[in-house]
Amino acid sequence: MTYNRQMLSLHFTPREVRATESRLLRVYEAARLGLSNDALALKAGMMPEEFRKLCQLDPVVELAAMQGRADSEAEMSQVVRDAALGGDAKMALEFLKHKHDWVAKQQVQVDVTQQISIITALEQAEQRLTIDMESGNGQRIDAQELKYVAPLRRVHDA
Repeated sequence: MTYNRQMLSLHFTPREVRATESRLLRVYEAARLGLSNDALALKAGMMPEEFRKLCQLDPVVELAAMQGRADSEAEMSQVVRDAALGGDAKMALEFLKHKHDWVAKQQVQVDVTQQISIITALEQAEQRLTIDMESGNGQRIDAQELKYVAPLRRVHDA
C-alpha cells in the first residue's frame, strides 16, 4: 500500500482583535436578538475565542452585549405590558408571573373555629335522638321518656 503524502498548506494569518465601533455595534445587535456566548460571537463576525479574548481585553465589549440584552428585554416587556393593559388577561398573568414573581394560589385553606361545650352537645344530641322502643301499645319513646322508662324496664325484667 502506498499513501499519497502531500504536504497540505493552510494559509493562516492571525486576526487582529480590536473593539472597533462597528464591532461593538454588531455585538450590541446580536445581543439584542437574544444571542449569547458563541452564537453572539459568530453573529458579530468573530470567532468565539476572539470574542472571549476581546471581552477580557476591553470591558466595553461586554457592556455592549449587556446593553443589547437590556434593550431587548425592555422592548419585550413593554409589548407584554401594553397587551396586558389593553385587556389581554393571559398577558397580564404572564407579566405578573415573570416580572413580579407572582404565583397563583394552588390551594384554598379554610379555617373555621367553633367552640362548643360538652353539656350543650349532649343536650342537643338528646333532643335529636329518638329511640324506637316498642312499648305495650307500639308507641315511639323519645329520649326524655327514656329517662323514666329505662329504670322501670330493668326493674320489671329482673
